[in-house]
Amino acid sequence: MQNFNQAWLASYFIAGTQDVPDNQLLPILEKALKAGISCFQFREKNPLNPLNKTQKKALAIGCQNLCAAYNVPFFIDDDLSLALDIHADGIHVGQTDQRITDVIQQAAGQLSIGLSCQTLDQINAANQLSAVDYVGSGPIFPTNSKPDATVPLGITGLSQLLAISDHPIVAIGGISETNLADLSKTTVSGVAVISLISQSTDIKQTVQSINRYFRLGDA
Repeated sequence: MQNFNQAWLASYFIAGTQDVPDNQLLPILEKALKAGISCFQFREKNPLNPLNKTQKKALAIGCQNLCAAYNVPFFIDDDLSLALDIHADGIHVGQTDQRITDVIQQAAGQLSIGLSCQTLDQINAANQLSAVDYVGSGPIFPTNSKPDATVPLGITGLSQLLAISDHPIVAIGGISETNLADLSKTTVSGVAVISLISQSTDIKQTVQSINRYFRLGDA
């Protein structure tokens, strides 16, 4: 396990098989790693063609090995047993996933922990959890990547969460190259993106655009 570093949140790529053409997750991930992403989260939520447990583990290990080759931290979304089994760098859970207190009990000291928070009450609750390393907040803007996404927070809503959070926040949801500048004017630590990278026709240029705002001095 790498010790959590807030710089991981700068250009945080999230993807699974549902976000890319068939058999393209590893090639797209490697392009993103070469381009300079700061972190990757394996989020496998494919309703049309779900992977079985063995397939999911094999693909997760493939992603993990690529991340290791580029010294980029590897997180798993909402699958604590898999994250512990393959010694991922971190786990991310949402408000309706496995209870964060159970995750902390099992994973603290072994995995970095991220938690999704969309409201002031959720941020206040997360502030009581010192084992949480970062918070993911969104959607900031309208998004098609998560069909169950809540009403967008906007820059104003995000700023309200940032003002009271004891944890660094990564913004997610509807992030595009046109709104990176506005996000960079807040105190957010970075952006977590799915389609911005997975559907990019020039991944190198896209990642460089993100890093221009959020990895200053580190790109």
